[in-house]
Amino acid sequence: MECHRYLERLGVAPASVGRPASVAAVTSLQSAHVRTVPFETLSVAGDPFDGDSGGTAVQLEESALYRKVVADRRGGYCYELNGVFGWLLDELGVERSYVAAVNLHEDGEARPPANHLVNLATFGGKRYLVDVGLGTPTLRKPLPLDGTVVTDEAGVAWKVVGTERPDADGLTQFRCQSTGEWNDRYLFDTEPRALSYFQATNDYLSTAPESPFTGSPVVTRATDRGHVKLTPTRFVEWVDGEATEHPVVGAEEWYERLDEWFDIDYP
Repeated sequence: MECHRYLERLGVAPASVGRPASVAAVTSLQSAHVRTVPFETLSVAGDPFDGDSGGTAVQLEESALYRKVVADRRGGYCYELNGVFGWLLDELGVERSYVAAVNLHEDGEARPPANHLVNLATFGGKRYLVDVGLGTPTLRKPLPLDGTVVTDEAGVAWKVVGTERPDADGLTQFRCQSTGEWNDRYLFDTEPRALSYFQATNDYLSTAPESPFTGSPVVTRATDRGHVKLTPTRFVEWVDGEATEHPVVGAEEWYERLDEWFDIDYP
């Protein structure tokens, strides 16, 4: 881990981050991360315009994650993004651990187990979820476990609530400014986990035909007032809760938007 290279990847001056990093510093890093490093599934789904270019699956070794995100200037999904960001927090002296979470389906079911990885950090005795690995909506700031509502500059509010489920210690919820309703996002427990704990579910999600990630690739990134999203057939930009959609016609336009909006020169 070369911290200065990682911080420069995020557009953050290394000299501005103390050791141990404060909650204010980590807030800035998390905000910069979700704006700079995209959530993307290209390593899983492959190139949609090259029939011979399938996904390469995901390696969960920290050195491989660092190489992909920092050296190769790519993105990834939750195991990759939160995995390598957790390593950076370690190097910055933050008290933190990986914990298991599970994104909820529309029917409210939590499956498969540990289908999301998140960092749990402690500052001044207060615990926070630090998550740079969500798709949309994106969690831009550390989220306290004590129920405090955190609202970001895009108008999305987040909070942690209790749960009666025996397999979880808390539930994250979000509320978009356009709806005013709280929605469940993911359950989590607070038991520290090794990165290897997530290997089995990662292997399944990155290779199984029925995985939601092995179909068409998706690329998203937070912006100042919303986010942008690219699929093989459309590009969508959300600003203040309003979406503007543009069709993507063919491989050339898809590659151009991938480079222009997400800084990915692919393949």
